[in-house]
Amino acid sequence: MKTRTLRHLTKASLFAMGIWLGNGATVALAADITVYKSPTCGCCAGWVDHMKENGFSVAVKEREDLSPIKSHYGVPENLESCHTAEVEGYTIEGHVPASDVLRLLAERPKARGLAVPGMPIGSPGMEMGNEKEPYPVVIFGEDGQFIYARH
Repeated sequence: MKTRTLRHLTKASLFAMGIWLGNGATVALAADITVYKSPTCGCCAGWVDHMKENGFSVAVKEREDLSPIKSHYGVPENLESCHTAEVEGYTIEGHVPASDVLRLLAERPKARGLAVPGMPIGSPGMEMGNEKEPYPVVIFGEDGQFIYARH
């Protein structure tokens, strides 16, 4: 019963945010996301492309040193990756799939943001042919760190 209600609320939220396609996907309204990345990082550019392909309006700010950005947005050291982004008050760290960002924006949990620690092969921007390694998406905030999704 609880799962059914949550699923219904999630669908309603996704519909309100974009267009529910019936197969679990949505088309996002142009959410603005700001990405801080190194000017030389190719995988970060791949993640930016992934976000654009999924309906996000992306502003890129290149920095040589991302440590102050990560500190400002409250990214725990154990969750750090190669780029940091901000969307509608949430921090997105690393190669988080657009589908998980859309879910975050639809559900609006009390959290600081989402992270994919490190640079897992097969995550958005880290594609290497058919190679894929399993990886978690972690939700983090004042209440701690928890698995939000697995890919």
